[in-house]
Amino acid sequence: MLQTAASSFPKPSALGEHVPSEAHSDRLDSTLSVNDRQYADIVTHLVVSPYNSLPHLLDLRLLGEKQRLLAKALTVLESVRGDYATAQYHECFNWDVVIDLLKSLLELSDYQWKRQYFYIVVFRSQVPPTTDRTHLGGLDQKSHAEAMKSGGLLKYWFGLPDETGRNLATCIWRNFADARSASVGPGHKEAMRATVNMYTEWKLERLKFEIGDGAASWSITPWED
Repeated sequence: MLQTAASSFPKPSALGEHVPSEAHSDRLDSTLSVNDRQYADIVTHLVVSPYNSLPHLLDLRLLGEKQRLLAKALTVLESVRGDYATAQYHECFNWDVVIDLLKSLLELSDYQWKRQYFYIVVFRSQVPPTTDRTHLGGLDQKSHAEAMKSGGLLKYWFGLPDETGRNLATCIWRNFADARSASVGPGHKEAMRATVNMYTEWKLERLKFEIGDGAASWSITPWED
């Protein structure tokens, strides 16, 4: 999935809608109507990526309360700077807004949050102008649907390539085990093979997202095995 995320959405013929001009979560509110978003929540599924068909939705029934609350808070994740493709990861997004929403959800649910960490994968890439973005988009959707079967992918975000073809995509997972399990499927293997011919360069980063007791603090640091 991350291997194909340097592309934007597939062309209109693939989705039946316009090619977006903004990064994924920065346009989330316009992806689904209010009624659609409420319906998705009622049936215990949540939109957590650019894709809103059923195979791409997060099944909240597969998660513990802590993971459900964070997934809902991550729906407001947005980039806060235009150079996210090359900037430090922790400076790229509105993490304080996410944590503030998490605190509100904790209060509403009367849930006592204890310190917890989550697994983040960052994919930085550069694609040449000759890259077939439609093919990349198809690979991305296929591998994302495959990843959602693990039940632990809480958020998937990708931006748009800058003028040099550089981009950033990221996944926030319930834990490392879920990410590892999702990475061995045929869709992900196909996406990995595509990196050889479709990217000028690419790099993976693994990070630890830790949220303290009561969501009073948070940090993003390098992952250590």
